[in-house]
Amino acid sequence: MELLEADHNTLLVVMSCVVALVAGFTGLSLTRDLSRKPLLQRQISIALAAIALGGGIWSMHFVAMLGLQLPILFYYDAAITLVSALTAILIVGAALVLLHFVERTPLVICLAGGIVGVGILGMHYIGMAGLQLCRATYTPMGVLASSAVAIGLCVLAFGIAYGRRQNRNIFLGTLCFAVAVCSVHFLAMSGTNFVALPNLTEFGPTMSNEVLALGVIFSSFILFGTFLWVSVTYLVASPQMQDTAPLTVDAMPRALQIPCERDGVRVFILSTDVAFVRADGHYTQIYTEQGSLFCAWPIAEATKKLLPVGLLQTHRSYLVNLAKVSRFERAKDKGQCVFAAADIPPAPVSRSKLKLIQDALGAQPSAIRAS
Repeated sequence: MELLEADHNTLLVVMSCVVALVAGFTGLSLTRDLSRKPLLQRQISIALAAIALGGGIWSMHFVAMLGLQLPILFYYDAAITLVSALTAILIVGAALVLLHFVERTPLVICLAGGIVGVGILGMHYIGMAGLQLCRATYTPMGVLASSAVAIGLCVLAFGIAYGRRQNRNIFLGTLCFAVAVCSVHFLAMSGTNFVALPNLTEFGPTMSNEVLALGVIFSSFILFGTFLWVSVTYLVASPQMQDTAPLTVDAMPRALQIPCERDGVRVFILSTDVAFVRADGHYTQIYTEQGSLFCAWPIAEATKKLLPVGLLQTHRSYLVNLAKVSRFERAKDKGQCVFAAADIPPAPVSRSKLKLIQDALGAQPSAIRAS
């Protein structure tokens, strides 16, 4: 069977790389500062980031495919093309859920990066299966090289972007992600040959390059619009600002009144008087220097209302007022916040929150961190 000669349009190749950069920056930026946001807002941000990253992978692939030049007329199967986009979005979404709803250890970050690498590969080869009137054939070396690069660079990208959530690391992670997406595509294409087929093998309706171009233009328009929206946060923020930037006492918003019960009497406690909040089944306990009080808020509602007024989440069951912390004690990969009042028990700090709390306590003049 005779192989077809393939070439690429240079401008579209460059544009595909730009799309990968924009997608990486947008998706990784949308996941900043999620630990301080309510559950619903975190879920929405992760869904948008999955669409940005997964949709960006798809858009990059098909912008490059629009630049593919073969000596025959060829089409795409619309259903398989859609499946390739959904595959990328869902797999990237699974990786982001892992990063933001499971304790974020180096192993979890590597696993998430590997999952995204598999998503890029899956999207590429499913998308290539949608070709009509020609068939892509692959060399073992091309498949192996693209797989190794996809997984390796995605692990590196997420290791950088999630190792320390600074703007600089997000930029570096964006570069690694874009290189991963582009390298997978063009390494795989370098090991791909094309042969002509006499008939259509339709799974769904066929579409021409012109119709595909409309879909790619629309997805890229959404992606670049989101990119501009996300970029505003970098323009209005301080150059040193990062998503784990600590709240100082002076920067904390005004106090909130918390409805509590003591001896059957309803009382209101100012959030500034709270040492910490602990989950207690479907309710919470509010700890102050005068003792603990029952609060009907579940921990999710307490988190939603108290994070904006200055408390930080040190553990999935604890919210702490750092202004009341006298010192921080760390033991291996965990820690605890100790309070000046002897009657207030210490509040635990989980491993995933150690960096955030240590940085925040560094801005508190009264806090002493113990090694």
